[in-house]
Amino acid sequence: MSMLQLMLPPFAACMVLVAMLSYLGIHVIAREVIFVDLSLAQMAALGATSALLFAVEPASPTGYGFALAFTTIGAFIFAMTRTRREDRRVPQEAIIGIVYVVASAAGILVADKAPKDAEAIKDVLVGTILWVTWPAILRLAAAYLVMGLYHWILRRRFLTISLRESEAEAQGWRIRWWDFLFYLSFGFVITLAVPIAGVLLVFTFLVVPAVVAFLFTRRTGLLLTISWLSSAVASAVGLAASFRYDLPTGPLIVCVFGLLLLLAGAARWGLSADGRTQV
Repeated sequence: MSMLQLMLPPFAACMVLVAMLSYLGIHVIAREVIFVDLSLAQMAALGATSALLFAVEPASPTGYGFALAFTTIGAFIFAMTRTRREDRRVPQEAIIGIVYVVASAAGILVADKAPKDAEAIKDVLVGTILWVTWPAILRLAAAYLVMGLYHWILRRRFLTISLRESEAEAQGWRIRWWDFLFYLSFGFVITLAVPIAGVLLVFTFLVVPAVVAFLFTRRTGLLLTISWLSSAVASAVGLAASFRYDLPTGPLIVCVFGLLLLLAGAARWGLSADGRTQV
């Protein structure tokens, strides 16, 4: 089998994931809730583990329902614990970390009581992107298209709250309600992404492209463009290197993204040394 035949489906899956996750990453960086996807992913894993208690396979539609129900709980917690920046006694990142730790511990306890081996959860967390099929990619693309339309319709609210929080407060918006809607959609995206890509790669798709983009601009359109282009390059290089050197695909792509971030940082430093400013 040629490299193109083997790596084209994983690359297509990467591009579908990046199309949604790099956009959400802009919100995550702006809101300073960097590890929210890890926390929601762990809530999804807890839901999938809990499904085993009822003899439900995590990869089944009912299993996804369990995972989505638990991420909804996480979304509610994150929305309700948000306060104005000047009124915050505890950083929201601390709440996110606590939810992650408690969900992880609860997952271990639930798995210990599961009537069957919970090895399926390992697949959920590690991901199976190298063996993703075209039907799975099409289903993911359809679901993300719906989520993309959802965020397009609500883009003014979500982007204003993320990038210009004081403006949203001045207009009297019910920010916690809008946060819940945002995190609910975020949980849905993560629930579908983690079984395919794994936690590490999903976190990378979410954070690294957005960080690269923020190094050079604050304009929303350019942020998205830089995020998507950098992700396409890093994913293609990582997949090609994985095939060429027979290395694990997901971890290698993560390392390529790390190298990309170093190169972007060096380029940003070079532009600053020349006296140029952000776009």
